[in-house]
Amino acid sequence: MPLLKHNEHYTYSDYCTWDDGKRWELIDGIPYLMSPAPSPIHQQISVKLAWQLQNFLNEKPCKLFTAPFDVRLNADDEDDIVVQPDLVVICDNAKIDDKGCKGAPDLAIEILSPSTARTDRVLKFQRYQRARVQEYWIVDPETKSVQVCTLNEHGQYVALAYADTDIVPVEVLPGCVINLQEIFVQDNQSNENDNN
Repeated sequence: MPLLKHNEHYTYSDYCTWDDGKRWELIDGIPYLMSPAPSPIHQQISVKLAWQLQNFLNEKPCKLFTAPFDVRLNADDEDDIVVQPDLVVICDNAKIDDKGCKGAPDLAIEILSPSTARTDRVLKFQRYQRARVQEYWIVDPETKSVQVCTLNEHGQYVALAYADTDIVPVEVLPGCVINLQEIFVQDNQSNENDNN
């Protein structure tokens, strides 16, 4: 992989040449190195969310994908945003190609970790909103809470906060609900010192 230059603007074409074995995201042409591996708590939450979503999606046209899975948010424009949400649901199969998702998914879910929290809460929030991702979930393992952001008629996110005892409707999947009590139950109580 060539040495990345500070203040250089990169595109998806450049991103495809980065073969250093590391996971990168590209936001407005700026590369962001992702954490080498998510924490056990992060992984448990991701698996439990995926399980509930997939159980609902069985035999339905929408598809669920888990990271690493490239989402090119503005693939028809500058092609300089490539993100890897923890989970995505895509209901328009024309957006799925052999490289990932081309355009906005219907649902993007990010599970916070200390190294990604600012990017997920600020940068990705703004880019998902601009790309018109209909629903964006920010899952916080530390506070055992979920912020659900849905687009209103003006293209702005309206956020609702949910606690670990709530059952949350998935707006883009009518009839689908996520039981947060099942999501945040820890299978291993030794995870208290986990700080990814």
